[in-house]
Amino acid sequence: MIEVKDLSKTYQMGKVKVEALRKVSLKIASGEFVAIMGASGSGKSTLMHVLGLLDRPDAGEYFLGGEDVTKLNDHELALVRNQLVGFVFQQFHLLPRMTALENAELPLVYAGRRHMKEEAIKRIREVGLGDRAAHRPNEMSGGQQQRVAIARSLVNDPPIILADEPTGNLDSKSREEIMSVLKELNQRGKTVVVVTHESEIAAQARRVIQMRDGEIISDEVISTGAGIPAIGIPEDFIKNILRESNRGIKGGIEFLDYLRQAVFAMLAHKMRAFLSILGILIGVAAVIAMLAIGQGAKESIEKQLASLGSNLLIVRHGAQRSGGVSVEATTTRFTFQDIAAIKKLDSVNRVTPSVASRVQIVYGNTNWNTQVEGVGVDYAEMRSAVPEVGRFFTEDEVRMRSKVVLLGTTVVKELFGEDNPIGAAIKINLINFKVIGIMPAKGGGGFRDQDDIVVIPVTTAMYRVLGKEYIDHIYVEAKSADLTDAAQEEVSGLIIKQHRLITDEQKDSFQIFNMADIKKTLTSTTKTMSLLLGAIAAISLLVGGIGIMNIMLVSVTERTREIGLRKAIGANNKDIMVQFLIEAVLMSFIGGLAGIALGGGAAVLITLVAKWSVRVSMSSIILATAFSLVVGIVFGLWPAQKAAKLDPIEALRYE
Repeated sequence: MIEVKDLSKTYQMGKVKVEALRKVSLKIASGEFVAIMGASGSGKSTLMHVLGLLDRPDAGEYFLGGEDVTKLNDHELALVRNQLVGFVFQQFHLLPRMTALENAELPLVYAGRRHMKEEAIKRIREVGLGDRAAHRPNEMSGGQQQRVAIARSLVNDPPIILADEPTGNLDSKSREEIMSVLKELNQRGKTVVVVTHESEIAAQARRVIQMRDGEIISDEVISTGAGIPAIGIPEDFIKNILRESNRGIKGGIEFLDYLRQAVFAMLAHKMRAFLSILGILIGVAAVIAMLAIGQGAKESIEKQLASLGSNLLIVRHGAQRSGGVSVEATTTRFTFQDIAAIKKLDSVNRVTPSVASRVQIVYGNTNWNTQVEGVGVDYAEMRSAVPEVGRFFTEDEVRMRSKVVLLGTTVVKELFGEDNPIGAAIKINLINFKVIGIMPAKGGGGFRDQDDIVVIPVTTAMYRVLGKEYIDHIYVEAKSADLTDAAQEEVSGLIIKQHRLITDEQKDSFQIFNMADIKKTLTSTTKTMSLLLGAIAAISLLVGGIGIMNIMLVSVTERTREIGLRKAIGANNKDIMVQFLIEAVLMSFIGGLAGIALGGGAAVLITLVAKWSVRVSMSSIILATAFSLVVGIVFGLWPAQKAAKLDPIEALRYE
């Protein structure tokens, strides 16, 4: 079954080279019970590790079942090790977070035989622990833990059992129990190799090999074991399992098993996992909340701009300049002739004049200081001010200078409370007006409440209330968004011509505000703000990712012996890397989900407390979640690769 020729192995201990094996040659037949003895440093454990495919010799040949296994790569060695060799270690190497049954199942996981759980139950019962299957290692004695390790070594029914000082940490009674189990396994035909320094343990074997300074100094057969069946390795067995693996026929560990192992690891270190999740949680919540604030601000600005009207130009008089300094006198005063002329322009759809001032309004015993604006009939459509309740005034009412008024919602609230104001009489600067409509709510705009306003016919405002002879503003609506710039040029040219503005100073005596330009500027500003807030939040998420990487690196160090055990029972580099990577991604994902909930809650809280407009968009949720997963992958990859590259022997020896 086993044949080694001239095996040599040298370890570098600092600056000193230690020859652990010196041209060792050995044959072990199937069904043998062999004890390898020697003092510490004799090379017996190194020989067992080479025989168990945990370590590679520097020189020599190793034939297992007639196949040269020295040429196999790490993945192939892990596969053969999982199928043909069962390990029993002095330190037991049971995973503390798993029950006895779950520890026994581990080789099945890496063999792709999770469905054969009854095999693990059978092995647990064989070693006399059927009633302790659900107990964790810290709930069992040393002898019971070692029996769990034996059950684990048997679960894939390997023909070879390698035991490294299996009784070294046990009391005399437990030693007898463990040796009894090993002898029984040999009686069934298993090949058992025990490494020990105790003569009474070696005496129970049927062959004893003595080692000193990396060499075999004696090889004595005590008993031939006549009549005992021998379980060998079938011909071409190793070639077949490697061929099946390469063709994808032989099942490997499944994603759910990776996930299960990752969950076990997280539950075993709850506080550490919580701190990692917390970093991602805060980062994702910050991304969600910051983007919600930015999106809310953008939509709020768009809503306010929409309330001003579409394709809108605002023409207003400018201040005359004297020596570069503006003075109060104005040179351009708009009249109804300007309104009539602008209406005739090809690019213009509608025009309305506007005059405005502060006034005192009174209803019953209540009075309120507000803004009054006198406008034309087209104002309702141009400024999205069609009344939700009542009606707008007509051309006849403008011409007749009628005393009718429309109220903003704030004015209605202050004067009438919950009462219906339609048809009521109010006083504006001591002049009686009839309420005919309520303006639609538009909300706050900057430092001014857009709903704190009353609207009356422009002629009534100029000649009855405010005593003005000239128009303050002209609202001009272009026929389409594409014609807004053309309309601006035509209106500017018309006013210059109408008022005979020749010099640059005279041309500066009026201004035209293009709402499209203002909207573009504000949109750009809010976009920049959103990006800035998102970048700040992303930095928080990045810091959370670094936290995960640090935690995972600590985890790799703390679980070094666990990694060595997993490799000993059949895990390959990919299995270890994927498991650690899934742990990192899982923590990021959980943190991301919790962060979405926290970020959404924070957005709602901001709305309720600060009265800010916020909007949590699906795109921000997807972005934050995807980013958190990417963070988990990127920052979990290095620790996962570090874990995967650990040498199984060095990992098992790690203190």
